Amino acid sequence: MISPLEKTNILIEALPYIKKFYGRTVVIKYGGNAMVNDELRQAVIVDAVLMKFVGMNPVIVHGGGPEINRMLKRVGKETDFVNGLRVTDKETMEIVEMVLAGKINKEIVSLINQNGGKAVGLSGKDASFIQAKQKLAFIENEHGQRQEVDLGHVGAVAAINPEIINTVIEKGYIPVVAPIGLGEDGESYNINADTVAGEVAGALAADKLVLLTDVEGIMRDSSSADTLISSLAVSQIPALIKQGIIGGGMIPKVECCISALAKGVGRTHIIDGRLRHSLLLEIFTDEGIGTMVVRDEE
Repeated sequence: MISPLEKTNILIEALPYIKKFYGRTVVIKYGGNAMVNDELRQAVIVDAVLMKFVGMNPVIVHGGGPEINRMLKRVGKETDFVNGLRVTDKETMEIVEMVLAGKINKEIVSLINQNGGKAVGLSGKDASFIQAKQKLAFIENEHGQRQEVDLGHVGAVAAINPEIINTVIEKGYIPVVAPIGLGEDGESYNINADTVAGEVAGALAADKLVLLTDVEGIMRDSSSADTLISSLAVSQIPALIKQGIIGGGMIPKVECCISALAKGVGRTHIIDGRLRHSLLLEIFTDEGIGTMVVRDEE
């Protein structure tokens, strides 16, 4: 049981951060266990609502891979993957959009509203704010030659028009973004949620980009939490990738951080979404958690 004095000390510790981040924008990539575990999901939503009430501007960008897989399995739709990317034909894209922009997005909006906040759900098709192009992928064929593969409706961000998100924020709402983009051809494209979060953060000149993951952060030894790298400069990253310390699914997250920093985002963070109230611990405490990726001059 926390004593009244300890509670007071927690509030006092948070005060400088509340002052520092008042009016600032924080983009949160929401995914992993924090989306599928009921207790963690509630904690993330409460954190976002609290951030809004103390004067910050949280923007949530969510994924939804497991839910998409379940729906495709339910309708008997087979899925192929190339380099970890889902080959997405028109029928699959319709299901992806239904799950991301419909089911998941509106569930998050409802949770925020139930917890006293005000949220508006968006996809990149609203006001054409995420303009997309088809993502290119390549494989090595049996002759050792590089060959392009058609991924269908898998997209990359061509441009971000932040006007609609800025309007939503100015009206006092929390934007909740599904990572669906609109192509010049009028077609919908499914875009990696980490990528969308980084691009949205850059377009909004966000103070922070926070990626919720299912690991503690970047560790020199994945089997030991004691080897967590709490702060990492961009120039250190290539060597860590070469050594295999950064690998697999962490590489696109780190690349997302690098891109966001290059576009003017203040700081980027990779934190453990499995820890309850990890957002508040990162933003409002002296110690923080996870790995912070920063520019070389910091």
